[in-house]
Amino acid sequence: MTPAKLFGTDGIRGVANRYPITPEIAFRLGAVLASVFGSDLPHGSRPRVLIGRDTRLSGPMLESALLSGLLSHGADATLLGVLPTPGVALLTRTLGAAAGVVISASHNPFADNGLKIFQGNGYKCDDALEAEIEAALTDGDDLPRPQGPGLGRLLPLAGGSAAARYESAILDAWPAAHSLKGLKIALDAANGAAFETTPAVLRALGAEVIPFHVLPDGININEDCGSTHPEVIEGLVKETGAHLGIAHDGDADRVLFSDETGSALDGDEVLALVGLDLLRAGRLPHRAMVATVMSNLALDELFASHGGRVVRCAVGDRAVLETMLAEDLAFGGEQSGHIILKQCATTGDGLLSALALLRVVVESGKPLSELRRVLKKYPQTLVNLRVRERTPLDRIPGLAEAIAAAEAELGTAGRLLLRYSGTEPKIRLLIEAKDESLLKPLAERILAPVKAAIGE
Repeated sequence: MTPAKLFGTDGIRGVANRYPITPEIAFRLGAVLASVFGSDLPHGSRPRVLIGRDTRLSGPMLESALLSGLLSHGADATLLGVLPTPGVALLTRTLGAAAGVVISASHNPFADNGLKIFQGNGYKCDDALEAEIEAALTDGDDLPRPQGPGLGRLLPLAGGSAAARYESAILDAWPAAHSLKGLKIALDAANGAAFETTPAVLRALGAEVIPFHVLPDGININEDCGSTHPEVIEGLVKETGAHLGIAHDGDADRVLFSDETGSALDGDEVLALVGLDLLRAGRLPHRAMVATVMSNLALDELFASHGGRVVRCAVGDRAVLETMLAEDLAFGGEQSGHIILKQCATTGDGLLSALALLRVVVESGKPLSELRRVLKKYPQTLVNLRVRERTPLDRIPGLAEAIAAAEAELGTAGRLLLRYSGTEPKIRLLIEAKDESLLKPLAERILAPVKAAIGE
């Protein structure tokens, strides 16, 4: 029987202290990274690996195991502590490290955790490198262990804390002529990695910040808060009378907004507002941006009407970035709130994305509720169904027939996408139609055979 693949769409992820998110795997990963990233270095040189994490209870457990694996196999390491994922990517690149590892399960519940790897250039591993690391993780072969002076060293981070260095880099990217003074912002930090960094940056730029969910205790990350609970930031905006609201996920590589009326914006609306701003300013190479197959078709129509275009790709921020690199594009993202501004960052950055939208708000002088009207979305529904196993879709009895019937009914006035989540035991169904009344009955018909075969 073929062993299950460890890497999903965003690193290795699962329940902490259960395979594959165990101290043993973290130790082995450290050993493998020492070998893989040290193989091309001159004899006697050691790779340096940075380690950052979010606020989960299991983070220090995995951090110490990973550190031991690195040091015992001849790699140097630096602990960054609690830091947003994009901060780890940034410091990996700017400090000249061989690699960076983030210990986080992003938007997942606190009991989960994950291990994701950045190369020295700040980008996530490509398929070939990921396959090499996975093969070494699972082959069981012993890796060389040096002794004496060959052991790795735990190196301190010079020049201030990792959080302070990340904040400074973000502030350096903000236009000096602009200020957020006069803006009242409600912030939901999800009790996650950005609980200190985002409030600090927004305040440094002059905003009045009303922070919520900034008291992490190890188990309250993403708990009824953050970007996966838009109703929370909507309510906080209404409660505080803020001009807008910002919500992160647990590792702050994504962001969600609420306008001043308490109505949440999704990633497509952010792509529309920031993308059009870049297009009009002549800062979109080839007059194009990247969106995944999940994004609303209205985005394509909007960009086409302004002389631009949308390049579609598979789901996942890594797919977005790979398409951006292949097509020489500078901007793209996902409906979920992963936004990549390639001229400033090598991965999704919730804080940087927030500032990009805030810049549009400041320069226009208009409220977010007015600005968002530029995108007139087709009605959509996204249904997540928990499943026991990932049976290939073509092997689920009756599913192909249900999909074919739904597609025939939608015709050219809609579309549907059915796929397994890359990070959770779920199947996701997206249906988009000009006729909103079709959404619920079509979803029920398509998911009925899935529920019967593999639903929990």
